[in-house]
Amino acid sequence: MWRASVLTIFPEMFPGPLGLSLAGRALAQQAWGLETVDPREYATDRHRSVDDTPAGGGPGMVMRVDVLARAIDAAAPEGDTRPRLLMTPRGAPLTQERVRALAAGPGAVIVCGRFEGVDDRLVAARGLEEISVGDVVLSGGEIGALVLLDACVRLLPGVMGHPESGTEESFSAGLLEYPQYTRPQSFEGLEIPSVLTSGDHAKVARWRREQAEAATRERRPDLWAAFQAAHDRSATKGE
Repeated sequence: MWRASVLTIFPEMFPGPLGLSLAGRALAQQAWGLETVDPREYATDRHRSVDDTPAGGGPGMVMRVDVLARAIDAAAPEGDTRPRLLMTPRGAPLTQERVRALAAGPGAVIVCGRFEGVDDRLVAARGLEEISVGDVVLSGGEIGALVLLDACVRLLPGVMGHPESGTEESFSAGLLEYPQYTRPQSFEGLEIPSVLTSGDHAKVARWRREQAEAATRERRPDLWAAFQAAHDRSATKGE
C-alpha cells in the first residue's frame, strides 16, 4: 500500500480535502494510507517547543533541527525506503514527471515547515528533497503537501475510474491538455467545434493534438520550448 506520513504541527488539517472524492474513496478502501506526525510530540521542554529564534538575528522563528529529526526518525525508521520531502518555496518545482515517479514508489514522508522555515541542517542530516508547488509563499507546507498528495494518489492503480484519463491530460505528454466540451451543443451562441461531433476519430485526434500544441505555445512558452527540444532530440536519434 502506498503510504504517506506528514509531519505537521497542525495534524487536524489532514486528511482535509483528501478525505473527499477520488482520494477519499481510495483512502477508505485502503488503496493508500495517511498518517500525521506532530513534531511537538518530540520536543523535550515543558512547552513542547518546535521553534527558536534565527541564528544571526532577524524576524520570526525557525523550526528546530533536533525536534524535527526525532519526528522524522519516528515516522521513517531505518529501513523505510520512502523519499523524504520538504515542502518549501526554495525547492525544485513539482512536475508531473516527479509526481508519476513518486506515485510509482512506496509513498512519501513529507515535512511541512512553518514560521521562517526549518533549520537548513535538517536537509542534509535527514536527506530531504526540497519541493515547491509554485513561486508563492504560503503560511506553511501543509497546503503544498495536500497538492502533492492529491496529484500522487489519483495516479495510483484503481483510483481513477478510467486509467486513460491520466494519459490525456496537461503535462502528460509535455503539453497542456486540449479544450473539453459537453452538452448542450449550443450555449449563448457558442458552439461545440463541429469536428468533435463528426464521428471521425482520426480528425478528432488530430484536432486535439493541434489544440494542445497551440495552447502550450500561447500560454506556456517554457513548456513549448522544452517540448520542441525533446522532439528535436528524438528526431536526431531517429536519423
